[in-house]
Amino acid sequence: MKQFIRDKRLFIRRLFLIILDAILINIASFTALFIRFDFRLGQIPTNYAEAVLSYTIINTVTTIIIFSLFRLYNSLWKYAGIDELANIIFACLLSGALQLIGMYFILDIHVPRSYYPLSCLFIMGLISISRFFYRYARRLSSRYHGTSQSRIMIIGAGEAGSSIIREITVSGYVKGSVICAIDDDKDKLGSYIQGIKVVGDRTNILEAAEKYEISDIFIAMPSASRKCIREILEICKETGCALKILPGMYQLINEEVSVTRLRDVEIEDLLGREPVKIDMEGIVSYVKDKVIMVTGGGGSIGSELCRQVVKHGPKQLIIVDVYENNAYFIQQELKSEYPDLDLVVLIASVRNSNRMNWIMERYRPNLIYHAAAHKHVPLMEDSPNEAIKNNVGGTYKMAKAADAYGVEKFILISSDKAVNPTNVMGASKRICEMIIQAYNKRSKTDFVAVRFGNVLGSNGSVIPLFKEQILRGGPVTVTHPDIIRYFMTIPEAVSLVIQAGAYAKGGEIFVLDMGEPVKIAELAKNLIRLSGYEPGRDIPIEFTGLRPGEKLYEELLMDEEGLQDTDNKLIHIGKPIEMEEEEVFKEVEELDAAAKEEREDIRDRIKKLVPTYLIKE
Repeated sequence: MKQFIRDKRLFIRRLFLIILDAILINIASFTALFIRFDFRLGQIPTNYAEAVLSYTIINTVTTIIIFSLFRLYNSLWKYAGIDELANIIFACLLSGALQLIGMYFILDIHVPRSYYPLSCLFIMGLISISRFFYRYARRLSSRYHGTSQSRIMIIGAGEAGSSIIREITVSGYVKGSVICAIDDDKDKLGSYIQGIKVVGDRTNILEAAEKYEISDIFIAMPSASRKCIREILEICKETGCALKILPGMYQLINEEVSVTRLRDVEIEDLLGREPVKIDMEGIVSYVKDKVIMVTGGGGSIGSELCRQVVKHGPKQLIIVDVYENNAYFIQQELKSEYPDLDLVVLIASVRNSNRMNWIMERYRPNLIYHAAAHKHVPLMEDSPNEAIKNNVGGTYKMAKAADAYGVEKFILISSDKAVNPTNVMGASKRICEMIIQAYNKRSKTDFVAVRFGNVLGSNGSVIPLFKEQILRGGPVTVTHPDIIRYFMTIPEAVSLVIQAGAYAKGGEIFVLDMGEPVKIAELAKNLIRLSGYEPGRDIPIEFTGLRPGEKLYEELLMDEEGLQDTDNKLIHIGKPIEMEEEEVFKEVEELDAAAKEEREDIRDRIKKLVPTYLIKE
């Protein structure tokens, strides 16, 4: 009883329902007699009326007890569904059966035989109406509450869509109402899901959005392919509606479909390419129980490398970064999520041979992911000597230390800008690839490189810049209307890097099949639309001209490189290029020395080492 009355509001609500049920039970009983005698009150025999009246208290108390056992006073009726309706039916049938037994067989009270089924039917109907009226009134209120609320279109009339509609209808999480649904299944057209009509397929999205004055579109298709989602998003972004999407199939499996699981549509959804799948078994075998070092471990790629590596049970993880803030953030994250992890975080520069040799001597890593580098193209054009000192000099010193201290595998993070480079950053990365291929010929360590394109959302990349410009009201700046780039997500880039280590035999350059290249101008327009604005009208786009060292397009392979497949069809291997390693090392050392001397002719020296480097004025 104390638990029953602990919540005053709950107590009042339950008391109200009990009183209401007591009234409805007796209304049902006398209505059964009233209908049995053709709706004529005067024709009801007195003995029948007295018989029903004499059993009223017993019938009322018994029925309320049965209702309690079937939890009709515990359910949240604003969420009522099939289960609650089934409880009402079974409770009323049991109540009717006990009434028949009590009146006819025990107390020998006689009423017409038709009274029992009629009474049971009426109590069933009245209780159902009383319970579901609240939900219906709430839905009616939310649908016609006012024009200021969101008018929502659901795309996907399956289980996920049904769950989203039901939650929006009965909860206050979303201030709006579902107006219509869209589904490509022809059998669903014209049908209703949770009272919402399926008005068409994807070809009707634009028409329906205008007809029903839709303000928000929720995409509830967790099992659809990335290609399918991209095609639908391409249509939806033309509506000017705010877009949200239910991320993935696992929500259905884990029964986690909910409005709270909806997220804003990101530009990644428009890439239309399935995520890269990696061989988890192969990864575990070469990472588990090993000492792993990640240079540049606080950066976008380096920190994600750390997050994914720790899932495979390394013996120890060593994070090396020259920037203390980056190192601190990933340290705190990993300590929080993996309290038992043997984690070492060191502030150090890969340009400092003494410091790196001390670290190698102290910790003896089995595997090194070398992600430390300067990567910003225009900045490196203004400071070319710094690009050489850090990227080339740092990689050379790390490779030399890895060889000296018996590291098993050394994986270099490279870039598509290393192919036929037109900028210092790309040329420096090409030299880094040459260093690791040359070292692979003379070392027991397996040296490999991983080459990929632009990474969505990484520090200094175009997407965060565009988002910041949109928040400021524009303009969004694009260098050239025809510039194109390959894109991938940070987790994809890192999964490639990790799997490269599993495939590595030494000397390879791993290349990801990144799908179709994306026009940066279209990327800007899509991001503006996904933010709820119209390009050119609400947010202007300005073309600023190609920056120093920038190409209209990037390449993933050099002409002289062949292409081999791996077990992962999206990962390919560029064959090692024949080169004289001693000559490479000599020229690298001379280039590094020239950079330290701040030589003005550094670009000419780079071209001597990388003949494909095109110096742009």
